[in-house]
Amino acid sequence: MAAFLLGAVLLIVQPQIVPSRPAINSKAETSSQSVPRELLKKTSQKNDFKENIHSNGSCRQLPQTIIIGVRKGGTRALLEMLSLHPDIAAAESEVHFFDWEDHYRNGLQWYISQMPFSYPHQITVEKTPAYFTSPKVPERVYNMNQSMRLLLILRDPSERVLSDYTQVFYNHMQKHKPYPSIEQFLIKDGELNVDYKAINRSLYYIHMQNWLKYFPLDRIHIVDGDKLIKDPFPEVEKVERFLKLSPQINASNFYFNKTKGFYCLRDSGRERCLHESKGRAHPQVDTRLLEKLHEYFHEPNKKFFELVGRTFDWH
Repeated sequence: MAAFLLGAVLLIVQPQIVPSRPAINSKAETSSQSVPRELLKKTSQKNDFKENIHSNGSCRQLPQTIIIGVRKGGTRALLEMLSLHPDIAAAESEVHFFDWEDHYRNGLQWYISQMPFSYPHQITVEKTPAYFTSPKVPERVYNMNQSMRLLLILRDPSERVLSDYTQVFYNHMQKHKPYPSIEQFLIKDGELNVDYKAINRSLYYIHMQNWLKYFPLDRIHIVDGDKLIKDPFPEVEKVERFLKLSPQINASNFYFNKTKGFYCLRDSGRERCLHESKGRAHPQVDTRLLEKLHEYFHEPNKKFFELVGRTFDWH
């Protein structure tokens, strides 16, 4: 009897590979960007099925929801807020399975081994902000699960650029390494440096087009990152509905911390805030340079609004 039950569990945990849609890129592009399907099917000896099953009835499973981005959009805050719900099991770290080749070659069993233990009624959530801007990721996610529910959190593109720079700046400062001023990145030959990676990451419509080749818009819920900062509860409510979760998170789970200057979480009497690395002050930028940024993003933002049928309060 015990052997029969174990066999049944293994069948449930065994990931199913979903056939891909017809290739969108040329054969040359596809072969250079895709990992052979055999690699997805392989099972590493180090990640035996037994390691993914717990004696209390929980098990590791593929995520049913992925927070795909965007970098410095508020992905960590969103994940922490969702973790307040008892039916959410969240992976603690960014897995980078679909965008890092070394990880992707490990196969789906390795991916499962990075997930938290969860019960059948729970939704497993993974977040890796780099997924949104990685061209190869949408097709890979689709190949794994074409019914995946995706969460995308966005904020004002100009603010996201400044936040992107701020994170890298502080990372260098902590290692006592010098780092150029933001003006040196934003300006090239007297003009806005549109080749700056942080600017490219804020061209949302380009990356969104790639995702919409594989997933319909009703499978991608866009969270307003600016509103999440100012008043998190309404945005979290929308996510609950999108994920078909029972309404468990309420306004009392959030309180404004005047010292930190942003909302923190309250869960069963415990209070916790995001890491001190979150919510850092942006560098002072010349007003004219900011205006150049706002002007540059005006048309891309307009295209994004048309693409998703929704507007946001961005400059």
